Amino acid sequence: MQLIESALESQFDLMFDIEKVRADFPILKLQIDGKPLVYFDNAASCQMPQPVIDRLVRYQTTQHANINRGVHYLSETATAEYEESRRKLQRFINAREDREVIFTSGTTDAINLVMHGYGRKFIGAGDEIILTTLEHHSNIVPWQMLAEEKGAKIRVAPINDAGELLIDEYEKLFNERTKFVGVMHVSNALGTINPVKSMIAFAHARGVPVLIDGAQAVPHMKVDVQDLDCDFYAFSGHKMCGPTGIGILYGKAELLERMQPFKGGGDMILSVTFEKTTYNTIPHKFEAGTPPIAAAIGLGAAVDYLLSVGMDTIASQELDLLNYATEQISRVPGVRIIGTAAMKTAVLSFEVKGVHPHDIGTLLNQDGVAVRTGHHCVQPVMLRLKVPATTRASFAFYNTLAEVDSFIASLRTVQKIFT
Repeated sequence: MQLIESALESQFDLMFDIEKVRADFPILKLQIDGKPLVYFDNAASCQMPQPVIDRLVRYQTTQHANINRGVHYLSETATAEYEESRRKLQRFINAREDREVIFTSGTTDAINLVMHGYGRKFIGAGDEIILTTLEHHSNIVPWQMLAEEKGAKIRVAPINDAGELLIDEYEKLFNERTKFVGVMHVSNALGTINPVKSMIAFAHARGVPVLIDGAQAVPHMKVDVQDLDCDFYAFSGHKMCGPTGIGILYGKAELLERMQPFKGGGDMILSVTFEKTTYNTIPHKFEAGTPPIAAAIGLGAAVDYLLSVGMDTIASQELDLLNYATEQISRVPGVRIIGTAAMKTAVLSFEVKGVHPHDIGTLLNQDGVAVRTGHHCVQPVMLRLKVPATTRASFAFYNTLAEVDSFIASLRTVQKIFT
């Protein structure tokens, strides 16, 4: 694999104080069976820095109340903080308006919202939905459910052996029946960065809206939804130093206004009688019931933290880690990297000859090294690349080159045990 050159400074740039950053993450002080924690499972869930933890505690101890309609101090304060978090997310992804930012429980919930709110209303029998082989199950199963219900058809853009989309094949899938495209920005299993901007432009030239699964992109790079011109963009808080149970669906206002609500209940209505319900305006139309107020405010604090580090800095540090880890693991005999795209982010999946990934994960854990093993909720990818499962090391900006060395040393020990 040809290593990607970092466009910015290396991890040893004095402007980036890795020890200061690591001090913000109390969990990194943890020891596993007497061994320092090496946390390389960031693609599954990133760790939370102290400022976000403190913000959650401050909300729970001094600001907590249910939002909207309350006229007392705590309710008004909680409502203001909740809506300020929405505005932070708007600025973070450069949405045109804050009403285009909908709080969900995560990426999966956001995709399901689009499937129910847009898909069930505008996709019918004989229509076609384009997905890609790289998709996470959460961007496959909802569309399969819709296709089965409506009599629609799913068409799949293939990948090559490196884990890169075959763009020519993607373009060939379009025809007069194509009504929707769903594609992930970055592969959670391989780290492949898809050329989503050009893919969106191609679809739009044919009048087809596009949903981007950005769960693995937003934590690692600058995302500008206006520049991408995507119709929908979904991502999760827990992958970007925020709490679990919170996520975002960005949608163009004109599309959100045409969509039907996904869930019914309080706060998504303007008026209710037994004869008729009038729905609220966006984004409230899609936020039924009591929302995850603390988590939403915590996600706003996570955005503040990421911006304080700098998204360019984050991208640079993680690229250095990926390049170094790729170089080091390539020197280990019997190891094959799965996913060698020219454009990648901080994910390194691999297999070790003669050793099951679950055994690798178990033995690495004994040295305090946390990785993810299995099919990573992308079974079509595993089938295409002819591997039942992989071991995945995924990096964050608070990881170090020394931790990569520890990981490689532990991996060599695993090999010795099975030799």
